[in-house]
Amino acid sequence: MRTVVIIPTYNEREALPITLAALRADVPEVDVLIVDDNSPDGTGRWADEYAAGDPRVQVLHRSSKDGLGRAYIAGFRWALARGYASIVEMDADSSHRSLDLPALLRAAADGADLVIGSRWVPGGAVENWPLHRQLLSRGATTYTRLAMGLPVRDATAGFRVYSARQLGSLDLDEVDSQGYCFQIDMTWRVYRAGGRIVEVPITFVERSEGQSKMSGAIVREALVKVTGWGAARRWQQLRGLVRPGPRSA
Repeated sequence: MRTVVIIPTYNEREALPITLAALRADVPEVDVLIVDDNSPDGTGRWADEYAAGDPRVQVLHRSSKDGLGRAYIAGFRWALARGYASIVEMDADSSHRSLDLPALLRAAADGADLVIGSRWVPGGAVENWPLHRQLLSRGATTYTRLAMGLPVRDATAGFRVYSARQLGSLDLDEVDSQGYCFQIDMTWRVYRAGGRIVEVPITFVERSEGQSKMSGAIVREALVKVTGWGAARRWQQLRGLVRPGPRSA
């Protein structure tokens, strides 16, 4: 299966070379698309120089920092237009180990529509992650499961593989989530579309270069949207239970 790994970047000049070197060594058969949001630190220029010497690496430049979700949507459209069968999301900061990718790709080859590299299933792990980040991640997924009925252990995970068949069936124009809420949003759309979702254990490693993009705004967006999606789901369930009775003569 033709596979492309999409790596969104914004000010990842220190981290990207390490991530890309590991990916090219561990999974040399995949193509790579770097989606850069006009990084002031020169990430995009470095990516162009690297791509000039590696035909399997391409760079998509965007005009400004416009959010993780829109960066991935741009990458999805690029990949679908070029006929890739499997489309991978992967962070630029080496928190996603490229040596875990073959296991995700095997699950995709076995017919999964969405494969999630999960920290919170048996066999999954995190390294060097602060306790408050672990609690935030676990809490977000637990709240998502309760509010939305989404049967996934790691809904915010950003290391994943989509089948082009599944992505192509979704209306990507409707997706406006940013930050980590984007991952929940996309998982929810695949689930509602009847897609087969598989979680594969991975080891997540806290970044050692650059700065985390986590912010209060990202957390608030996820909380507000998940609450809204959950309320809409409960309302639909209630409407299904309360049906109008037969009219009297």
